[in-house]
Amino acid sequence: MFNLMPRDEAFYDFFERAAGNLRSAAQLLDHLMHHYSDIEDQAKQFHNVEHSGDRFTQEAVDRLDRTFITPFDRDDILVVVQLIDDVLDQMDEAVSRMVLYKVAQPTEEAKALAGLLVRATGTIHEIMPMLRKLKQPQVILNRCLEIHAIEAEADRIEQRALARLFESANPIEVIKWKDIYADLEAATDSCQRLSFVIQSIVVRHS
Repeated sequence: MFNLMPRDEAFYDFFERAAGNLRSAAQLLDHLMHHYSDIEDQAKQFHNVEHSGDRFTQEAVDRLDRTFITPFDRDDILVVVQLIDDVLDQMDEAVSRMVLYKVAQPTEEAKALAGLLVRATGTIHEIMPMLRKLKQPQVILNRCLEIHAIEAEADRIEQRALARLFESANPIEVIKWKDIYADLEAATDSCQRLSFVIQSIVVRHS
């Protein structure tokens, strides 16, 4: 029987590994956008990272089911787990669409959105070890504000991209890129939602 006391490292270890996997996925996405060749092979590599994220998620949920005492609220742990998985799934969907739609080349806006995801997931990766002791709550809160700013920038880029897209005379390209932009922007939204949960944890437990 697995019992987790408040000072046990198990969930913190999971958060850090899952956040590291998330950052790696964003880096792979960014690489695909900027080195657009062997797309199906790059997509397979990305899908492997996404599958690792699925395993992390299942591991955390299974442990949560077997744990009586957790470091902080069970619902918070579950939401963190789910949101990390959401970001991965949304990036994976964008990659899958690029392969399915046989995209010739990424747009500059898609590259910019991928870069923002590298920044957002990198910040999430930096935050996770700080949750162990919560000795620097204001630093964590400031990092969360950085994620909010990144998400706002992603909104602006998506709006600009859609405005330019709808000027296109090619309706097929409009359909393709509208979906891909939505996936990429949804991933930044999920990063922001994750930062809101982290802020709540910090305020209640520091």
